[in-house]
Amino acid sequence: MKTLFRIASLLAAACLPLAAVPTAHAAPKKELVATINSNVNFLYPGRGVAAEDYNFGMLVYNGLVGINEKLELLPELAVSWSSDTAAKEWTFKLREGVKFSDGKPFDATDVVHTFALLADPALASRARSTAEMVDHIETPDPHTVKFVLKEPYGAWPSMLIERQLKIVPDGHSAEQLMKAPVGTGPFMLDSYTPGDRLVVKKNPNYWEPGLPRLDRVTLRIMPEDAAKIAALSAGDVDILWNVPLESIQELKGMSNIHLDEAATSTWDGFVLNNQVKPFDDVRVRRAFEKAVDKKKLVQFALFGAGAPTHTPIAPNSPAFNSALSFAPDIAGAKKLLAEAGYPDGFAITLNVPVGRPTRERAAVALQQMLKDVGVRVKLERVPYSRWGATIAGKAPFYMDGYLARPTLDTATYPWYHSSGSWNKQMWHFKSERIDQVLDQARLATDSAKQVELYKTFQEYAVEDVPGVVMYTINFATAYPDALKGYHTHPYSWMDLRNAHFE
Repeated sequence: MKTLFRIASLLAAACLPLAAVPTAHAAPKKELVATINSNVNFLYPGRGVAAEDYNFGMLVYNGLVGINEKLELLPELAVSWSSDTAAKEWTFKLREGVKFSDGKPFDATDVVHTFALLADPALASRARSTAEMVDHIETPDPHTVKFVLKEPYGAWPSMLIERQLKIVPDGHSAEQLMKAPVGTGPFMLDSYTPGDRLVVKKNPNYWEPGLPRLDRVTLRIMPEDAAKIAALSAGDVDILWNVPLESIQELKGMSNIHLDEAATSTWDGFVLNNQVKPFDDVRVRRAFEKAVDKKKLVQFALFGAGAPTHTPIAPNSPAFNSALSFAPDIAGAKKLLAEAGYPDGFAITLNVPVGRPTRERAAVALQQMLKDVGVRVKLERVPYSRWGATIAGKAPFYMDGYLARPTLDTATYPWYHSSGSWNKQMWHFKSERIDQVLDQARLATDSAKQVELYKTFQEYAVEDVPGVVMYTINFATAYPDALKGYHTHPYSWMDLRNAHFE
């Protein structure tokens, strides 16, 4: 018995140090792995065309002006800006002491070079139209640039958040930057294996003190949604970027995973060709607007991950007109149709793009909503490979959608002004009062005045109805609770400067 007691005592004593002796905490990890859906096609930001390209640009480059997840403009490589009274000349004071990742000091010549590249037709940049708004750039000193625009433009600083307008170093061609990118951003390219992963490492010359807090970021190219969710659950990735809307509730239910949604101004709607019957009659267009229950569309098409809206101005914008109602008016819609000569409604075909699930779901719901006012809708699904050649800008009634734009002007003018580029392709709409208010808003430099003008624009838009914008779509990412300093951005890029693990 004594022997057994002695053995038990020794075993108990042997166990004490495991509980009693304090152990050192493991150091927080300094590397992060995030998913992206496809390859980064352009390492030079001026050629960027897809969200993956823009994410790389966000990690490696800076613009003159930035925008945070609250949609507030922030100084980046410019510390301040001002305009003349006509909003035609804009002066930007540049940040001093900034270096590119190769050690070259940043100055005004880099800004001039950046815009010269973007304006080159051979480059075919999506930002060429923005660069062509500039008549010339003056450089009074190494840390001042003055943009002299061809026409007054009150929202010029907001235009400079455009995804392609990252500053690149003078002396580097677009071709060179495609192979060896050089930026002022928090990270620099380490390696890239298309189809597998892209790796960036901390830029030792980065200008924000103490940032970035990570040493390395790996972007894993993972197109399959199920594989991404499994990798996040297993801890193999730290950020699941661009969560599928139908998976949001599943991820919200996972322990130790944070699902972060951001409201955006990306929108879906249906196009009404104002040049052809029956949509050449504004009463028919108003009837369609009144027949649609946009709140129900958000639930059916987006699984609740979005918000109803009247125009591309999103509900999270200070310029959104919250006084306008979303309540459908079936009786009012029937009355308008009868006044337009359609007391029994009519039959019409709605073209729907295959492979655009939010629009496919919305079309099914819309078919039922219009049935309530006597409009008999036949759905015709068209492969997206044939959409541009056969439907977009040609069919009288079809579903479509567009990504968020950088300014209120670029989100509205091209679609609603009679001279707008998208209006001429889509709904062929003209309203003198909308033209007037959009022209005034474009020139306004006082933000409060501009907000009031855009609220008035929305009042006119739901009455004159060129087409119907149904809702804006949320963007979501998911990541472990241990990741701090990161937030989902409405523009879908990953800002990882402050990201760190605890």
